[in-house]
Amino acid sequence: MQRAGSVVSRLGSRLQALPSAPCRSLSCAQDVLHRTPLYDFHLAHGGKMVAFAGWSLPVQYRDTHVNSHLHTRQHCSLFDVSHMLQISVPAAEAIRLAAALLKNPEVKLAGLAARDSLRLEAGLCLYGNDIDEHTTPVEGSLSWTLGKRRRAAMDFPGASVIVPQLKSKAQRRRVGLTCDGAPVRAQSPILSPEGTVIGAVTSGCPSPCLKKNVAMGYVPYEYSRPGTPLLVEVRRKQQPAVVSKMPFVPTNYYILK
Repeated sequence: MQRAGSVVSRLGSRLQALPSAPCRSLSCAQDVLHRTPLYDFHLAHGGKMVAFAGWSLPVQYRDTHVNSHLHTRQHCSLFDVSHMLQISVPAAEAIRLAAALLKNPEVKLAGLAARDSLRLEAGLCLYGNDIDEHTTPVEGSLSWTLGKRRRAAMDFPGASVIVPQLKSKAQRRRVGLTCDGAPVRAQSPILSPEGTVIGAVTSGCPSPCLKKNVAMGYVPYEYSRPGTPLLVEVRRKQQPAVVSKMPFVPTNYYILK
């Protein structure tokens, strides 16, 4: 897995350790990154902190990125996502809860690097990279999120644009790509077999499970069928890629019944 470690450096540079305290509440200043209640907990467990979307978060722990990724696939990992949402646990109790979960021998801490490669293997979008406010569900290959009743009633925001796209096919589609050679990164051009630029990669990394490079990007609808051969450009060199079904790795979600 050459260059798998580059996922870590790509997510940001390490921050210098800041003065610690037994427990910090959510805090920030104009010249200081936001910190979750688990900030000191991460440092105590060897978390390598980086700047991420205005927050100081662990990119990985003592394990390598690949080991953390594979452990999550085989067992269970604990991620700090409190920069994105809140759960009904007081901030002062967050460390106790995390410590209690880690008592299970199958649970390990995992950071941003593993989260990124895991979600990419699962074909999940990262907002701001793979989708944004200008992307429709049809273009983003997310039409499954639109129920039949709502499609018929056209009672959701953007229905006047999205419903016609469902019927006539959107001009561009988010697709999965697999390729050998150098890892494909965001903004890498996607080319037709004839060498014409037809799109761009939005996310990409080496897959620890598949032992090959996986990526997502947007191409015209006529190039979106799985199995379609394409080219990607990495450091001004073209290499073969194939449109592939997503998720790249079969999911094994637990569904509460």
